[in-house]
Amino acid sequence: MDSVEIRAEWTSFRTSRGRVIGMVLAALVPLALGLTLAATSRATCGKFDIQKRAIVEEPCPPPILGPGGQAVEDNFYFVHQPLHGDGSITARVNSMTGRIKEPPPPGTGGGPPPVPGLVPWAKAGLMVKDGVKQGSQYAAVMVTAQHGVRMQYNFTEDTAGSAGGYPRWLRLTRAGDTLTGFESADGEQWTEVGKARLDGLPETVEIGLFAASPGALTMARGGPEERFAEATAVFDQVSPQDGTWKRDDIGVELELDGVTPHHPGGFSRSGDKFIVTGADDIAPSTDGQPIERTLIGGFVGLILVIVVAVTFVTAENRRGQIRRPGADLAAKSVVIGTVAFLAGVIPAAIVVPAGLKMLPPNGIHPLPVSLPTYLQVIVGTGLLFAAVAVLSLALGALIKRGIVAITVAVAVVFLPYVLALAGAGAWLLVFTPAAGFAIQQSVREYAHVQGIYLPITGYFPLAPWAGFGVLCAYAALVLGLAMRRRGRLQSIVPAP
Repeated sequence: MDSVEIRAEWTSFRTSRGRVIGMVLAALVPLALGLTLAATSRATCGKFDIQKRAIVEEPCPPPILGPGGQAVEDNFYFVHQPLHGDGSITARVNSMTGRIKEPPPPGTGGGPPPVPGLVPWAKAGLMVKDGVKQGSQYAAVMVTAQHGVRMQYNFTEDTAGSAGGYPRWLRLTRAGDTLTGFESADGEQWTEVGKARLDGLPETVEIGLFAASPGALTMARGGPEERFAEATAVFDQVSPQDGTWKRDDIGVELELDGVTPHHPGGFSRSGDKFIVTGADDIAPSTDGQPIERTLIGGFVGLILVIVVAVTFVTAENRRGQIRRPGADLAAKSVVIGTVAFLAGVIPAAIVVPAGLKMLPPNGIHPLPVSLPTYLQVIVGTGLLFAAVAVLSLALGALIKRGIVAITVAVAVVFLPYVLALAGAGAWLLVFTPAAGFAIQQSVREYAHVQGIYLPITGYFPLAPWAGFGVLCAYAALVLGLAMRRRGRLQSIVPAP
């Protein structure tokens, strides 16, 4: 393959009005659908209007952002006092109990009252936090219901300690911007759990006891469903004992009247015993719209890309225009891959930033992402289009019959993805070309955050570039087979 062959295939492509129109439509359809959905989508939340004495619908508020700019859940019960400069807090977690609301029977209302139980990531322990504002920096050492002792900070960071069990002594110390968590089984021998460096931590912080419990997650017919859960921890041997203890139900949701707390936490004290009850969670948010949802029109665009790529080679077969064994097919791959990349990346580069501006005023707040992830989604969309185009071209060269090749290409690219979304198994997105859709994934799975990490909620079993690598491997394999077969045929029937 040389530049002359590439120019020849480019001339062949651009002089075909049907192929040019098809590829233009492959770019325009995702663009039009993405902008239309961004402009017309709405999400509202109910709020009690005191003046009107009625519930009014208004755009949903934006998510709470953590220190790294990510969307977070920062809801828990905090019993605390100020710490000036360096210092520490020590306490023993004697026990942790909880309640979980059972799902209502079909066709009923609110369902039965909560029953005793703890979700796996229910947690209680010691915390240092930069005030009580949601999303502010923090570090915490804790015991959990089923994941032992943990050291967590700034929502995304997590270090495992021992398997835990009750009672368990905990200690959290501050030295400048460095927080260190310790644990002990007897209060005498201490083991370090982890360290956290919180840059810019102010001189005065809040230090104290906390409890939290994420809801009980289940997968219902309409999608993920979360039921109320709370945790109650009993602390004793708290040091320091003196000082004034404040209490804050941080992030507690209010009823529609805007005044009454919904599922409030609580605190009581009897001598050396501190009893703290909290609900919700302190973690990155997995509840929101990933930015790649704005590119849903890309599925239609990919089908058009498949049609154009297949006909690019099957039309040549009908006219008997094959020139050199394999070389023309390689040149065609370069041309169709480049054009398909542009058909994917251009609408993505317009729709994603436009959606990020158009959706929030309508009450829809896409999950914030870092710049590398933002670019991965946009450029990855173009690469996805290119790889699918090359795979389709190779299938067309192998099968030769246009309709059959288009059907096969659509099936191998989309059918595993659809089946995986329907619950047939995430393995379909590991071993098939549909794994390539992972390149558009912007959300991240956290080991310390409970969630329904399934394709239907936006999570792929492979990392973005690994999934794309699977698609590229299929494209390279099929292209190699097509070039080899074409070479054998032309050795029998020499080209004119």
